[in-house]
Amino acid sequence: GGWLLLQNCHLGLEFLSELMDTITTTETMNEHFRTWITTEAHPEFPINLLQSSIKFTNEPPQGVKAGLKRTYSAVTQDHLEVSNMPQWKPLLYAVAFLHTTVQERRKFGPLGWNIPYEFNQADFAASVQFVQNHLDDMDIKRGVNWSCVRYMLGEVQYGGRVTDDLDKALLNTYARVWFGEHMFTENFCFYKDYVIPKGKTVQDYLQYIEQLPVTDTPEVFGLHPNADITYQTNLANETLSTIVSIQPKDSSTGGGETREAVVQRLADEMLEKLPPDYNPHEVKAQLEKMGAIQPINIFLRQEIDRMQHVISRVRTTLTDLKLAIDGTIIMSEELQDALDNMYDARIPKLWFRISWESATLGFWFTELLERNQQFSSWLWDGRPNQFWMTGFFNPQGFLTAMRQETTRMNLAKGWALDSVVLHNEVTKMMKEDVVGPPPADIGGVYIYGLFLEGAGWDRKNSKLVESAPKVLFTSLPVVHVYA
Repeated sequence: GGWLLLQNCHLGLEFLSELMDTITTTETMNEHFRTWITTEAHPEFPINLLQSSIKFTNEPPQGVKAGLKRTYSAVTQDHLEVSNMPQWKPLLYAVAFLHTTVQERRKFGPLGWNIPYEFNQADFAASVQFVQNHLDDMDIKRGVNWSCVRYMLGEVQYGGRVTDDLDKALLNTYARVWFGEHMFTENFCFYKDYVIPKGKTVQDYLQYIEQLPVTDTPEVFGLHPNADITYQTNLANETLSTIVSIQPKDSSTGGGETREAVVQRLADEMLEKLPPDYNPHEVKAQLEKMGAIQPINIFLRQEIDRMQHVISRVRTTLTDLKLAIDGTIIMSEELQDALDNMYDARIPKLWFRISWESATLGFWFTELLERNQQFSSWLWDGRPNQFWMTGFFNPQGFLTAMRQETTRMNLAKGWALDSVVLHNEVTKMMKEDVVGPPPADIGGVYIYGLFLEGAGWDRKNSKLVESAPKVLFTSLPVVHVYA
């Protein structure tokens, strides 16, 4: 009749199937017996065990109002009066606000934090304890040692989890802007309408929190309003993609076209448009004519090899899929995945593993044709005047090859690769305006296809500006990258 608690079961998945057998094969069981399992989400967690369990998840609440409400619901009146220093209550509220902010920024993905950290209640409790101890030991005449408070919050309590330099800078900025003598002045606010309330009881604070807006603008967290568009778009895509993935996968028996017929037609169209394979001997001969040991041509060779890998994988999958639909060969798990994904206009896993990100299968296939076009015209018609840099598998390798090329051109001047750095200049030309390669004395390459996220480009004055509201991406003009 006791209870059994198994913690962190995602670390012992093999045992769980054994547990499932034990539970299902035990003939008599005390009605008071319970098994509790704690686990992180894991794709290989036994699905039968999951389905026969009662699930309980503990997620941080969404929004400043919900976050502060949760924090203050756990604060007692004794806790609020633990220190008679006038700074204690405002500091407690400010730490609670910081705690909610660091949690809430996670929903914005890489815009919020470069790395999503697992900030939790323990960080908040430790920070509050530190503030309390600091006030207890404080010399009244000197007042709060703010550099110590900021260091402890930004570098130790919350900063202790942070591994990225820019994330660390962000945390320290919050600590600097929100924590200081200025936080006790009348006009201090975290963001307009978000102030530190003056209250004596927990009830006073909860009443103030109750009148905060339910949804917050991203500016409360120091983000541009456009961050919300990105968040909402990702959320909608995730929801729709989940709905699509749980749709029944049987063939339709209604009057419409069956799934198989739709995919077969799509496979025919794609096979018809798919570029021919590269002949390795012809590629080798052509590259030798162009100068096979030049860094930029070695790069081209590597890109063509990867492109060929994608083309042949797509061709094999589509051919096999047609045979499997006709019943000539058995439908394997990978072909079934390709069929389901193609029907939902998504990229089959087999292709995605060796290729690139794209919103839909249509965009992905168009990009395959465009990428291939760039490589084949470069190979057969000679080096282009400008390069579509986002159409490479390894853009970093392209820039390295360009640095090597420039270094070799300047060997006579004593240039060495490790002292050569990249420079770039955004030109006033769009890709249609480029008529020749960059000036020979500077060298380098013209590249296009770059976008700015959350910022705009003033072409007249060649500088960054705030992006127009509701515009997420701005296309950059041609960029001259040299070394």
